[in-house]
Amino acid sequence: MSSNPRKIENRYVNDLRRLDFFQSQFGNLKSVTVPLGLSVVFLAIVGIYVGSTQENLGEDWLIVAVAAVVGGYMALNIGANDVANNMGPAVGGKVLTVTGAILIAAVCESAGALLAGGDVVKTVSKGIISPGESVSVGEFRDLMLSSLFAAALWINLATMLNAPVSTTHSIVGGVLGAGIAAAGFGLVNWGTMGAIAASWVISPVFGAICAAAMLYVIKKKVLLVEDKLTAAKTWVPILIGLMACAFAAYMAMKGLKKIWHPSLFEIALYSLLAFAVSYFLSKPYIARRVLKLENTRQGVYRLFDIPLIAGAALLSFAHGANDVANAVGPLAAIVSTAGEGAGISSNVTIPLWVMAIGAFGIAFGLGLFGPKLIAVVGEKITRLNSPRSYCVALSAAVTVLIATTLGLPVSSTHIAVGAVFGVGFLREFLENPNTRKLRPGHKLNATAEDAFNSKEYRSVRRLVRRNFVISIAAAWIITVPASALLAAAVYAVLQSL
Repeated sequence: MSSNPRKIENRYVNDLRRLDFFQSQFGNLKSVTVPLGLSVVFLAIVGIYVGSTQENLGEDWLIVAVAAVVGGYMALNIGANDVANNMGPAVGGKVLTVTGAILIAAVCESAGALLAGGDVVKTVSKGIISPGESVSVGEFRDLMLSSLFAAALWINLATMLNAPVSTTHSIVGGVLGAGIAAAGFGLVNWGTMGAIAASWVISPVFGAICAAAMLYVIKKKVLLVEDKLTAAKTWVPILIGLMACAFAAYMAMKGLKKIWHPSLFEIALYSLLAFAVSYFLSKPYIARRVLKLENTRQGVYRLFDIPLIAGAALLSFAHGANDVANAVGPLAAIVSTAGEGAGISSNVTIPLWVMAIGAFGIAFGLGLFGPKLIAVVGEKITRLNSPRSYCVALSAAVTVLIATTLGLPVSSTHIAVGAVFGVGFLREFLENPNTRKLRPGHKLNATAEDAFNSKEYRSVRRLVRRNFVISIAAAWIITVPASALLAAAVYAVLQSL
């Protein structure tokens, strides 16, 4: 009889555990089904709207409605994957909450797409293929639809695997694969493809070197000196001016390039003006702020918050202006072939409703699925704070400027993620004295094997998660081939229908 109360208590405990388990499972299911359900509603609204407003297209209205739904699906995936590269560092640096980052990015991405996205886009994505007379209008539509769906599917898969990938490379791979399936290898511009392949190495290396160099300067001039606040009063206004200068040039050359075409002299003039204005306005502001701060690293970190938020917002604006074409370019190409007497054109006008699908789809995808990749970029690769995140944001702008000036192909996704790796590996080198002891020539042990197995080497703190280095690099390498194979398979299915 004495054991009965214990049995009853154990039964209650087990029941509570089961209840907690079912509640957690229900919460997980809800977190998945609600975003998916809202995405389906968004795509249904897109399809219904296009189908009901494009009667003037005659028999072509159905293919346009289907393409609009696929374009919306692509925009959702761009928002879920690509936007994290701009906002992830700000969240990882504890400057913005995930909710705040999503709101800022959604507004800036939409504004960039609608205000500066341009009204003309190359239908074949940066000259990857040249259809000419070898492809009929029907084949061209299937080609564009296949490339768009395959790219969206690949980005969706990459997001599920926590891998930030280039949406531009995804759509390029899709166009490549569908183009080869449609008319063979002769349709492809292999010089352009070679340049894109080169960007797989150029982009992350440039981003990593640039971000690491900036962080090294900040550490040596501000964070590692004895009187940090006095150093901050001198250097932080210069760093803010440098960011303003870089982003003025970045917006002129990239963010606003489709609606504004300044000369190199004008770009240089506006950039220098931005540096001067920002420097002289921030200098008294920083001087007032340091009076309220402690002479610690954490105190100095707060001085980088506002520049970082501004940089992340401008990167999101420029991303919306440039990458919306990845979502709606093939859709606009299909729309241009619809209607009586229409044919294939190398350049097409993007209707406002097409641009709106891309803009709102990116913002919607960011809100529903973006937090997952934001956490990966901002928190899981390496630990970030305000100065490190500032270096990542500034590196993204500076690297794009250098590459554009030199005519080198780069990916904004690869640059941003490479910059995160760069600051992480610099931290690992500077904060682990044992790594410097094991440089060539150091007489720690008799052989390299002994050095590797030594206590000093094993005690090295790894501040960058190697599994993310491998998985993200692998995703980058296979993005174009994977999208190409998917697009070729989809094109074959469409042709068989």
